[in-house]
Amino acid sequence: MGAVLFSMMFGGLHAQSLQSPDGKFEMNFQLKEGIPYYNLKYNGAVVVEDSKLGLRLFKDNSIQFASEITKSEDTKFDLNNGFTKTDEKRNSKDETWQPVLGEKKNYINHYNELALTLHQASSERNIVVKFRLFNDGLGFRYEFPQQKNLNYFVIREEDTEFDFPTDMKAWWMVADYDSQEYRYQETKISEIPGRWDKAFDANASQALVKNAVQSPLMLKKEGKNPLYVNVAEAAVLDYPASHLEVDAQDFKFKTHLTPDRQGAKGYIQTPSVTPWRTIIVSPKAEEVMDSKMIFNLNEPTKYTDTSYIHPTKYMGVWWEMIIGKSQWAYSTAENVHLDTTDFSKLTPNGKHAANNTKVKEYIDFAAENGFQGLLIEGWNIGWEDWFGHSKEYVFDFITPYPDFDIKMLNEYAHSKGIKLIMHHETSGSATNYERWSDKAFQLMNKYGYDAVKTGYVGDIIPRGEHHYSQWTINHFYRIAEKANEYKIMVNSHESVRPTGESRTYPNYVSAEAARGTEYEAFAGNNPDHQTILPFTRWMGGSMDYTPGIFQTKLDYYFPGDKRFVKTTLAKQLALYVTMYMPLQMAADLPENYKKHMDAFQFIKDVAADWDDTKILSAEPGDYVITARKAKGTEDWFVGGITDENKRDYTVDFSFLNKGEKYEATIYEDGKDADYINNPQSYNIYKKQITSKSKINFKMVRSGGFAVSVKPVK
Repeated sequence: MGAVLFSMMFGGLHAQSLQSPDGKFEMNFQLKEGIPYYNLKYNGAVVVEDSKLGLRLFKDNSIQFASEITKSEDTKFDLNNGFTKTDEKRNSKDETWQPVLGEKKNYINHYNELALTLHQASSERNIVVKFRLFNDGLGFRYEFPQQKNLNYFVIREEDTEFDFPTDMKAWWMVADYDSQEYRYQETKISEIPGRWDKAFDANASQALVKNAVQSPLMLKKEGKNPLYVNVAEAAVLDYPASHLEVDAQDFKFKTHLTPDRQGAKGYIQTPSVTPWRTIIVSPKAEEVMDSKMIFNLNEPTKYTDTSYIHPTKYMGVWWEMIIGKSQWAYSTAENVHLDTTDFSKLTPNGKHAANNTKVKEYIDFAAENGFQGLLIEGWNIGWEDWFGHSKEYVFDFITPYPDFDIKMLNEYAHSKGIKLIMHHETSGSATNYERWSDKAFQLMNKYGYDAVKTGYVGDIIPRGEHHYSQWTINHFYRIAEKANEYKIMVNSHESVRPTGESRTYPNYVSAEAARGTEYEAFAGNNPDHQTILPFTRWMGGSMDYTPGIFQTKLDYYFPGDKRFVKTTLAKQLALYVTMYMPLQMAADLPENYKKHMDAFQFIKDVAADWDDTKILSAEPGDYVITARKAKGTEDWFVGGITDENKRDYTVDFSFLNKGEKYEATIYEDGKDADYINNPQSYNIYKKQITSKSKINFKMVRSGGFAVSVKPVK
């Protein structure tokens, strides 16, 4: 007993503690026999038990091809043991900063910091573990100062742990080095391995990580005192994206980095830092969803000019290709060579969507309804054999098909107040895109395009790299920096998920990096999908979800087709508020909007950038109710969505200015609406309200409501 007590006292004397500014969080760091551990408490209760820190390295920077085998003699090169603490520094910051585009006008960055220098005597190396404790959770990372014995090294694996004391509910997705386009699962942590094999479907590029999940990972401790926990990462730059290996028995997760084909996870030259590991915690789901900690852990932008970065509402020649009504390719050919094939002599397939006549029709409709942009996919040569051939020189990004007059269409669009949005599908050939990027962006500058949608469908070239490996992540940000040189905004698809980098690269406005609306035409999205995304994918940045589908049944186009969008029309409207999208698409065909112009009015009115956001009520997997104040105005928009269950919710408008009158335009599910049987049933009415008003909404299965609130002048 005495020995145990002495050990506890000795350990306590050598532990370093850090508190959050409001005192609710406490982080403790300790070396146990030279191995670093941390834990986290909230209001005195343990959130994360003692969890190991550290990294494993390859011997002498040498890598055996595709090696994941650790030999006992290699362990002396690791940075996870044999440490003593030689220094500690404390710091704090309380600042307010303004995102170029954001969910609020001001983001508050308030934390206390502890940086611990650890010395490994056996190798004469030092590393720093830096912790930042905010009022909404913890961020920490490894830092590698330049030093004699640590100039270059190769990471075999990062072994950061998150050890939880209880078997919490988890909203998770299977881990994959190349895709996040999977359905979310809802199980206990202990049940993840049993569900894992049934939790994925096919993808164009796929490298699954057995019994591992992706981050952000949303967790909930249920019971009388619920607690919500979000595990993610921030500032993933010059480093691979991480996944989380599951220890289902001990309710523990461990980082698993994305490798290259040699099995190497990261090539490091000091001085260097890793991404931040983040743990956001609150007894309220709404506060987790509202956290901006991940953005705060990114560095301020070094861009000297951000004036060209602006919110954009756009339409697109896109959905009709997704559902199979039209095609990206121009001809019937199956094998084309960009430098030698004469596309004007090929036989047209008759279904090419990006043609002069159709594009002008889209331009007309977009202009008539106040949109700023029009995306056109399939405008450029090469789509005949673009996918599935590991073809490097697949697109040149500058040559249009014979039926797409880029000069004429651009001038026509500008005459109507519309800017065309460029589409650069790379087919995963990142090397080819880098080779062509200057000429591609010069073409955009010539014709006044200021935004590009990039795509990375298929396996990455250079071959052997993954979508989330270090090289490819560096590619995404090289493209963002290159686009900034030409004053161009970027919206990437099939890329890595954002982890707050829009603070540093504000022209990297949006990304896909999850299962979006297009999957409604493929294998489908579950009705709870949109209620989970704000707690997971959206934690680190905007998603281009492409909502606004009014014709949800695809048998409208193809009689007998069983595919359908699993929402009501009113829920599609609500997504414009519950999902933050500064590049905001109305994705359906003009012909479908023309039949419902009264409902389409909400899409025309809703803002895309905000001065304030209030999460009124939310529960992952069940419902989300959000209110947002449009940038530079007194206009508010409210959106509510539910999963497969009917729900009632009463909106309390006390967030409005007291003593002022507003006109609310309400868009709600019709009484007979149902996402399967009657999705297009909705009701619209106007009502004068004040800050004292309350309105009850009845959401049907996978339904929702949207409200436009404007001051009465």
